[in-house]
Parts: sequence; C-alpha cells; structure tokens
Amino acid sequence: MARVLQLRESLREAIAEEMRRDENVFIMGEEVAEYNGAYKVTKGLLDEFGAKRVIDTPIAELGFAGIGVGAAMNGLRPIVEFMTWNFAVLAFDQIVNNAAKTLSQSAGQFNCPIVFRGPSGSAGQLAQQHSQTFESWLANCPGLKVISCTDPGDAKGLLKSAIRDDDPVCVMESEVFYAHKGEVPDGEYLIPIGVAAVRREGTDVTIVSYNKMMQVALDAADELAKEGVSAEVIDLRTIRPLDHHTIVQSVKKTNRLVVVDESWPFGGISAEIAYEIQKYAFDHLDAPVTRVNAADTSLSYAPTYVDEYLPNAAKVIRAVKEVMYVKG
Repeated sequence: MARVLQLRESLREAIAEEMRRDENVFIMGEEVAEYNGAYKVTKGLLDEFGAKRVIDTPIAELGFAGIGVGAAMNGLRPIVEFMTWNFAVLAFDQIVNNAAKTLSQSAGQFNCPIVFRGPSGSAGQLAQQHSQTFESWLANCPGLKVISCTDPGDAKGLLKSAIRDDDPVCVMESEVFYAHKGEVPDGEYLIPIGVAAVRREGTDVTIVSYNKMMQVALDAADELAKEGVSAEVIDLRTIRPLDHHTIVQSVKKTNRLVVVDESWPFGGISAEIAYEIQKYAFDHLDAPVTRVNAADTSLSYAPTYVDEYLPNAAKVIRAVKEVMYVKG
C-alpha cells in the first residue's frame, strides 16, 4: 500500500523514523526547532524528540556544520539542515575539507556519518545569490555522496539510506517542490544510493534529468508522444555515485540522448554524463549527445530573465528534434 504525501512530509517521516530507530541521530540548523523549519520539513520533531535532538542554531553555517562533523567523528549521526545550499557555501570548508576527507586522512580509523540537506537551485525571483545549483560542485569532491530528487517516495527512502550511511551525504532538495505530492510506500523501506530510476519507457530517445528538471523532462515527453516520438525518461536520483549503467542500457535501445540539467553548462553534470556515454555507448549513438542547461550566466531577478534562464519543455522538445533528425 502507498499514501500520497508532500515532499516535505516524506522527508519528515524519514527523519522521524530514523530518530526513533537510532538515538544517535539528531538534527540541527537554522529554525529547525521552534519554527518547525523554514519549509516545515521538521514540523513537530521538537515536540517528540526534545531540544537536545532538534537543535536551533545561529545563522553560522560554518560553525554548526563543523559541530556536526565533530559529532559524527565521535559516534553520532547528525543531520545538518541548510536553509538553502546557497548559504552552505560558507560551510564548504567543513563539508569538502573535513567531512569528505575524514576517512582517508585518518587511514580508515574514523568515519563521518553525517547528512547535509536543504534546497538547491532556483526558486522564483530570488536573484543571483539565492538561485544557484550546487550538485556539480559537491559531486566533484571525492568522499561525498550526492542525492538530488523531488519524488516523495524516493526522497524518503534515499534520505533514510543517507542517514544510515557511514560516509557524508549531501541531499539536495527543491524549495519549489516541498509541496509536490507523490506516492510513498507504507512501512519500512530503503532505496539504495547510486541507482537511477526509469520514469517512463521509450524507444526513440533517452532524456536524463534529476531534481525539479524531471518535471520538465516528463512534460516534454508527454508533448513528444503526441507527435509520435517515444521518449524514455531517466531520473538520476543520485549524482554521485552516478548510475551510468542505466543510462547506457537505455541509449543502446534508443540510440539518442538528451540531458536536462539546471546547472550551468561548463563543467557540469550534463558534461560528465555526455563523457560517460561517449565512452561506454559511442557505437550506439546515432546523434551527438545534446544538453539543455541553464544559461551560462547568473540568474537575474526579473521574471522574464527567470523564464529565459531555466530549461523548459519547449527547449527540451527542440533538443530532441535536433537529435531525432540529425543527418549522418
């Protein structure tokens, strides 16, 4: 059986279940306790678990991320919530130089079982310093695992796996999708980190995406179907480790690939996927891998700029038609 929950509700269930299961799990961050979380993900947790396990922090990302790393090295399992990953830039020293390197620098003597989570990417008219997408930054660092999805059922199962993982895991959510609804299975379940999901079967072209761009990919696939084009849509769910095997198997069937990625085009996830596919499935490609990215600039405040900046279904459809009708 399954229930329909909002993304925020499924994340809350994952946190609460893991806190009940393991007394070493706690959550900390700005407004997570008294205010029930900036996006209400932590609503009610303070009442159930108390102030020692649901901890409000000052606006000091570097400081409370460091406290989390130290707690993880000493046997606890912290969940550190950032109000937005844009603010977490201040804590990158703790994430990249400490959490990610604890295991290797200690020659395997210390793990760092910590989860850093919060919204990433654009969220309407929030302008340049609040609209950045950080998956590719974090995935570039060995020692970190990176999850990025908006499906409520997947988000719950992956967050539970992240909390139980002995390595640092960055969970990237979406501010505009916290109210997004989806089916969440009843009972205890985990989803393994590093496994993509095929959201829609198809035969003519593969469309790969993640996080809120998945909805863009699915909308494009719906419109393409009306024109007789069968698109297979793959949700990465995890950015690192990247499940290139699922993409390769799809490309062997469809012979074409379009990657939809909200991050900037230079040095991003779409570029990595394009490399992986030309390496492992070059002989199966009937057209070059095509990418649909955010514009290679900062996101301005005006709504007209927001619309032009982000990938949308029309841009994806245009890219699909380019790879469908390319001349060899």
